[in-house]
Amino acid sequence: MLTHPTLDMLRDLGLHGMAKSFQDLDAQSEARALDHGEWLAILLEHEATLRRQKRFEARARAARLRHDAQVEDTDFRAERGLDRSLFLKLASCDWIRQRHGLLLTGPAGVGKSWLACALGQKACREDFSVAYHRAPRLFAELALARGDGRYARMLKALAKTDLLILDDWGPEKLTDEQRRDLLEIVEDRYERRSTIVTSQVPVDRWYEIIGNPTIADAVLDRLVHNAYRIELAGESMRKQRAIAMPETAQA
Repeated sequence: MLTHPTLDMLRDLGLHGMAKSFQDLDAQSEARALDHGEWLAILLEHEATLRRQKRFEARARAARLRHDAQVEDTDFRAERGLDRSLFLKLASCDWIRQRHGLLLTGPAGVGKSWLACALGQKACREDFSVAYHRAPRLFAELALARGDGRYARMLKALAKTDLLILDDWGPEKLTDEQRRDLLEIVEDRYERRSTIVTSQVPVDRWYEIIGNPTIADAVLDRLVHNAYRIELAGESMRKQRAIAMPETAQA
């Protein structure tokens, strides 16, 4: 069998998954019992798997998620009011396909950002584009972009992202520019893309954070409509872990 020329040709064509699989199969004596169709099916499956993995890795890098979180590692035992059935439903990513939103609220330390990043990571695995931004930094970046001509380009990129995570919104009242920025973002994405917003401030107080009644009505109508809600409660999980660590060390 012309092993090396075949491998070189596969690599030249960019079929690295098939090349690796071909090499592995050729080294297995039992693989010689496979017919041509079975060989081809195995090679193609390995190539498809490698390409899915590369797409995921590229999307995960572009997302710049704050936490390396996975939905499979979610702690449902913590007393914070996390609805297991709802969260697992969200983990299917059907809500992103249906262009719904998610509002995730609760006090500091209960895992809002972690849960948002876990859903973002799952979205990357499902081949959606994801962008993570802490709300204060995003507003600062938009302010800079307004001054150097990148503003329209930034808004366009935000509008095209399948899942936008706006983390840590509030409690400071928005400025006039920030209000307009937020309206532009939610208007571009309304019923077109999905957005996760996390905040320590309950949804019923978001109106006062936005400030301007007309803009607040427009923003909240688009954010709250067709959005799932997760309202967490309880003590900071970071505080609980800090208390548990000495106990673990003594055990």
